[in-house]
Amino acid sequence: MDTSLIVPGVIFGLSIGSIYFLMAIGLSLCFGLMRIISLDQLLYYSVGAYITYSVNLHTGSFWLGVLAAVAAGAAVSLAIERIVFRRIYERDLTFSMITSFGVLLGGVGIIKFFWGLVPRPVPVPISEQMSIFGTEIPIYRLIVILVAIAVYIAIWLFLNRTIIGKAIRAGIENVEHVEGLGINVARLFTITFLIAGTLSALAGALHAPLIMVDPHMGLEVLAFVFMVVIIGGLGSIKGTLISSIIVGQVVSLGSLIYAPLAQMAPFAIMLLILLVKPTGLFGSVLLKR
Repeated sequence: MDTSLIVPGVIFGLSIGSIYFLMAIGLSLCFGLMRIISLDQLLYYSVGAYITYSVNLHTGSFWLGVLAAVAAGAAVSLAIERIVFRRIYERDLTFSMITSFGVLLGGVGIIKFFWGLVPRPVPVPISEQMSIFGTEIPIYRLIVILVAIAVYIAIWLFLNRTIIGKAIRAGIENVEHVEGLGINVARLFTITFLIAGTLSALAGALHAPLIMVDPHMGLEVLAFVFMVVIIGGLGSIKGTLISSIIVGQVVSLGSLIYAPLAQMAPFAIMLLILLVKPTGLFGSVLLKR
């Protein structure tokens, strides 16, 4: 492998890992508190990308599109939580996974109805590059990485420094004890789901300039997001961050060494980790709700 490709390969891996983190954090939070596997987070990812495309097309402002995407992701996820998930929180884990996958497929159909089947390009908002160790690196990818770091810090502060955040952390450990303290658990569920949907939409908005926006983009990253959550451990924020970096680097550097490694290696790493630690790097034992 050409050593001149290592630096851009690492930056590419960190940027794609940042996107995976923003998507996977929603899955991790939803599982940790509500014990549901919310595959519909990938729908909000797609919605965020398409809203960014549409707003950028009509206004010429990518960052306004990002704000609109975040607002749309919050609105759609809140509606789906109220209409669908509030009725199935007490059902089995498998039931919630199948239901959320149905929501995802239905959402893909709605996206096709409004935007069609043709992939849509979103211009990169910042075309300048920065020299790192003599290699030119796109500034936009660095911004994506910084946004992911800022989101992680914000989530950590929210969970550890606010009353609602501490209640969510306590609920992840034992939701019955939180109910016993008189805390409205249903409201915690809604807040958590809203945060997850908003971050997934943000991931789609930031990823849009790096790919072609198409209706199946959520399904295309489904396997990688699942791997990030499983490797890090369901319900673990720190684990999600570390595993997203691992998967991003494996995909990026693996493709430089041998292209099929970009698809094969993450699965191999996931299986190896699960053999050693079945709950993932930082996961806890599954508790019944």
